Amino acid sequence: MAGDTPFRKRRPWRRHGPEANQGGPGPAAGVSPSAERSAALPDPSGVSGTSDDERGRSASLEVAGAAALPDRSGESDQAEPTTGAGRLHAVKRGVRKGGESTRVLAGQLADRIIETAPRVPVRDLATLRKQFPGLGPEELADKLVAGASRASATVGAGIGAAAMLPVPPAMLAELAAEVTGVAAVEMKLVAELHEVYGLRPPGNLAQRSTAYLTSWTEERGIDVTRPTTLNAALGGQMKRELRQQITKRMARNLPNLIPFMIGAAVGATMNRRDTRKLADRIRNDLRKQQIPWDRLAELPPLERPAVPVVLPKEIEGA
Repeated sequence: MAGDTPFRKRRPWRRHGPEANQGGPGPAAGVSPSAERSAALPDPSGVSGTSDDERGRSASLEVAGAAALPDRSGESDQAEPTTGAGRLHAVKRGVRKGGESTRVLAGQLADRIIETAPRVPVRDLATLRKQFPGLGPEELADKLVAGASRASATVGAGIGAAAMLPVPPAMLAELAAEVTGVAAVEMKLVAELHEVYGLRPPGNLAQRSTAYLTSWTEERGIDVTRPTTLNAALGGQMKRELRQQITKRMARNLPNLIPFMIGAAVGATMNRRDTRKLADRIRNDLRKQQIPWDRLAELPPLERPAVPVVLPKEIEGA
């Protein structure tokens, strides 16, 4: 009929009574509202009662906050490096311990090198001229530097190969062996360069060995016009300089311990370069006071040490 409300647009059926005023179904007859609320709450014991959507009980923040945390007061030392200050403290402690170990090792190596110096075999000028006939002083010095560079490279390559699978206790022993071996090679070079340039230091085997060791430590030629540099005993200052030189060499030789045979190549290259640098410095000093061969007085043959130290054969030259 005209004027009637269409069926689809009719308003929903309204309830009359208390439920209409409360906006929804009220409590069942005979049940108090408090009882109904208590029945609607989940059972905290978990024994009975489930949620409407069957997803279990919701987590209780109050219970989670009240859970006892583990006591970590005694773990402050172990957890210290995880913080910035803890890492810094650990690094300082490691550097301090490493510095103490380095000083002790340098002192031991200084004593070993002092004992090794008189055992280094040195060829006199007559022997060198016979071995390399027809060469002048500079050409003969070049031969000596080339042989010593090959020998020190052999020492570095051998230590680098031994450190292919480095073990921390063995690293210091390998480093000490390298420094001692290279020092013996370079002291022989220093002594024979002084022979080539006509500047053999006076004295016996022990005194000359002390002079050569001083030259190696200071990386300069011997001034034969100043006897104080030759007769100086290995006192406190000399040992300090020797320890400083050893520490510097050890720091430069650390890359030789790189594993997987890389250290062998690095050690050979670095030792060859360092030996050439040392030879260049000493030759520059010796040229300033060189005595020509034709003006040299006849010198006696050098003494041979009773127990000479074994050096790589490359040092003898080609």
